[in-house]
Parts: sequence; C-alpha cells; structure tokens
Amino acid sequence: MKVGIVGLPNVGKSTLFNCLSQSKAQSENYPFCTIDPNVSIVNVPDLRLDKLNTIINPEKLIPTTVKIVDIAGLVKGASKGEGLGNKFLSNIRETDAIIHVLRCFDDSNIVHVDGKINPLSDKEVVEYELVLKDIEIIEKRLDKIKKTLRSGSNESKKEIEILEKVLFQLENMNVSKVDFSDDQFEDYIKPLELISYKPILYVCNVGESDIIVGNSYVEDVKNELAGKDSEIIIISAKIESEINELDSFEEKKIFLDDLGLQESGSNKLIRASYKLLNLHSYFTAGEKEVRGWTIKIGDSAYDAAGQIHTDFQKGFICAEVINYEDYIQYGSELKVKEAGKMRLEGKDYIVSDGDIMHFRFNI
Repeated sequence: MKVGIVGLPNVGKSTLFNCLSQSKAQSENYPFCTIDPNVSIVNVPDLRLDKLNTIINPEKLIPTTVKIVDIAGLVKGASKGEGLGNKFLSNIRETDAIIHVLRCFDDSNIVHVDGKINPLSDKEVVEYELVLKDIEIIEKRLDKIKKTLRSGSNESKKEIEILEKVLFQLENMNVSKVDFSDDQFEDYIKPLELISYKPILYVCNVGESDIIVGNSYVEDVKNELAGKDSEIIIISAKIESEINELDSFEEKKIFLDDLGLQESGSNKLIRASYKLLNLHSYFTAGEKEVRGWTIKIGDSAYDAAGQIHTDFQKGFICAEVINYEDYIQYGSELKVKEAGKMRLEGKDYIVSDGDIMHFRFNI
C-alpha cells in the first residue's frame, strides 16, 4: 500500500519527500521538476520497537514501512492534459491514500504558479481537477455498460444505479462513502480507483517561525475543513530539510529542542500516513529478530499469521499474545509467562496495535 504526495507546483512536495526518504528527488524553483513519480519505502518511527530492541538486544531490528510516492505538481486543466496532467492523475489513481501539501508560507524567492499565496484556492484547484478526472472515468464506464446492457441484466442495472449516484456526488463536489454499503463500494466503486474517494491528509507547509502555532493561512485551512472527516498537520519543509542535513541523532535533537519541537515533522507525517492507510502494527520479538509487522486495523490473528508466511495461516493452531505494556513491565517473555500475562488466542482474535505475537502452526 502506498501514499501519494500531491499539490500545486512549488508548494514543497519534493522537498518534503526528500526529507521523508532521505533521497535526492529534484526540488527546483520551477514547475514540473518532478515528471516521473519518485517512490521511496520509508520506516515508520515507533518508540515501542526501540524499547523492545533495548530490552532484547536482538541480532536484527526490522521496523514496519510505508511506501511514499512524490507526484508532480498539478495545475488548472490537468484533467484535460494541461501540464502533463493525464500522466500525473494516473499516478495518483494508483495510490491508496493522498497527502495534499498546501503552501502556507510567504517567500518572494519561490514563485507561485498562480502568482499569489492562497492555500484554499490551491486546494480547490487540485481537488477540482481530481473530481473532473473521476467524472470522466465514471462517464466512460457508464457508457460502456449501457451499450452492452442486456435486457433483464439485474447486475448491470444495479451497477448503473450506483455509478449514477457516484456521478451525482462528484458533479456536486459532495463525495461521501457513507451513502453506499461496504459491498457496493468494494464491488463497483473501488475497482475504478477513483481519486476523490481516497483518504486525504492535509499538510500545511509553513515557514520556520510558524511551526509551533501556525499562521493565518493555516487557520483558513482549519476553518475550511472544520467538521469534515479530514486530518491536518503542520510541517515546515524548510526545517525538515535542515534536519536532514545533520549527521547524528544528538545534533538533530539539539536542533529540535532549540525550536521547541519534540520530534521532526517527517516522523509525524510518516506515522500519520500509516494511520491514513488504516494500518497498525504487531510485533514478533526474539533474540534473532525484533520486527514490526503491518496489518489493517480490524485484521484477525489468522490475517496476521499470513503476513509472516502462508504456512502459518494454513496450519494455524493458535497465537501466543503478549500485551506490549506487560512485556515492558516484566522485561522478558519468560517473566510475562510466569506472571500469567500471556494469552492463547484463536484465528478470529482481532489483533490490537502493539500486540507481541508468536504463532503455533502445524503443516
């Protein structure tokens, strides 16, 4: 699963991507510097994994990861091919969630594609283009179904009814999943990879002096999104790029302390992206390896076993489960067992975030 970073040109997308991945995607002061999407698999920061590593001191430590994609800046008319828009929109469709970067800083040295700083206008331009592309996809699909519709085909009639409902939402810029059942969404909407129905995290990119409390631009964005099911975080791509240049953990900590920050914005954004994808982690812990595993929130022990190996699923007997806090309190698996804090769970057990698990299986 992957998250795509979108926004207008020159809002800080590639700079932010570089900080997240510590790669060197181009980030120049002109539009369309990024043409092909840059992709990076980044570690998800997790203090729990660090604590387990300290206690167990394993041979290997493997964190969970998330895939981040830097997609070129969109412009007005992208849905009609402006600024290589069709290529960029296709890249966005292939992602599972979206990070929408909004420029919330003034800097006369960095040009704005529209010549003015207005994050709400920027948001509207990008989202309008995304909706137009989705409308085009729906209309093509409806046209194809109607041409091949056989008399009495209830399945085709059902799909037409649902897609016309989707089209109505898109045309009124009022997209909502709640108007559809889970089956309707999975069967008819999800396969079309519509951009407008992907979860979105808004990132307000501010200057260094505004990183703690934000600014009027950020307040405008917050007011616009108030009451909506959207998350907003404040990051300074400029600060993140400066942190990225520092070599040691100690230097980075001193830098953050001077700014009054507890952690880097990159770490905060990676975790938010992980959550945006509806993911969380469980751990396996032993002397050879301490590892974080990625599963969807609501997945079962049977699903979790399959993340490690299909044999674990096929021969699933049970899962030995230790609560993370219990492991930290008692300091070892043996002491947890002696305290009676280890549980045996069946395949239907819903995994909690941070569970430490060992699977019994028989093939």
